[in-house]
Amino acid sequence: MAKNEDVKNGVIFPLGDKNEAYQQFFTGQSYLQGLVSDPDVSVGVGNVTFEPGCRNNWHIHHDGFQILLVTGGEGWYQEAGKPARRLHAGDVVVTKDGVKHWHGATEDSWFSHVAITAGTPEWLEPVDDAHYDALD
Repeated sequence: MAKNEDVKNGVIFPLGDKNEAYQQFFTGQSYLQGLVSDPDVSVGVGNVTFEPGCRNNWHIHHDGFQILLVTGGEGWYQEAGKPARRLHAGDVVVTKDGVKHWHGATEDSWFSHVAITAGTPEWLEPVDDAHYDALD
């Protein structure tokens, strides 16, 4: 049984639907619940939930940023050239413009965060299994 299974029922915000629009940029299954989609607001806000082992590809936000507010479970965040950081509920991550990074669940836990994103994402290569499996 995976840890933090209660996360799949939604923590603060609903789980949302399977994240089919971005599935090609994820390894494993994620879910997305849009929270703010006002055309007069220049940031997107969404609740993203990751099944155990799910993570997104390396990516960069151009002319913007990304803020992650961790709401449940356990996950990883890593910037290129730096060690991965284990995330828990209450953690906050700020990714600045142009920084290559990825984030997702640990192998054995559900994970959820609110993503506040501005700018244009550039999706890159997947986080390879050997790299991911070596995280501790």
